Amino acid sequence: MDTIHKIGRRKTAVARVYLSDGNGKITINNRDLNTYFPTATLQYKVKQPFSLTGTEDTYDVNVNVYGGGITGQAEAIRLALSRAMCEIDAENRLTLKPEGLLTRDPRMVERKKFGQKKARKKFQFSKR
Repeated sequence: MDTIHKIGRRKTAVARVYLSDGNGKITINNRDLNTYFPTATLQYKVKQPFSLTGTEDTYDVNVNVYGGGITGQAEAIRLALSRAMCEIDAENRLTLKPEGLLTRDPRMVERKKFGQKKARKKFQFSKR
């Protein structure tokens, strides 16, 4: 199998995932998964496509991710890995789709409007 390249996005985070045959080593921005994402929740999010399809320790993953915060980056990686798993085997789609891992989350930060304090908050109204 040659290397599979997929992109995942979440908020302003963009993850480029390169998947190849190996023994389950996950490298993010030239750092190990456990050092890049120290919390167990974020590590679980990244490994979720592998655990659902039962392919842990089967593929080596190299990730370049930038933008956003650590949660957005973890979810962007998860989306890219899910897309890569679907390209490897079409049967994986039946497992990942009901879990919502193939859906691009469209929620973004709403922009600030002029004449207002924030996106929705207004300046205090003074009647007199």
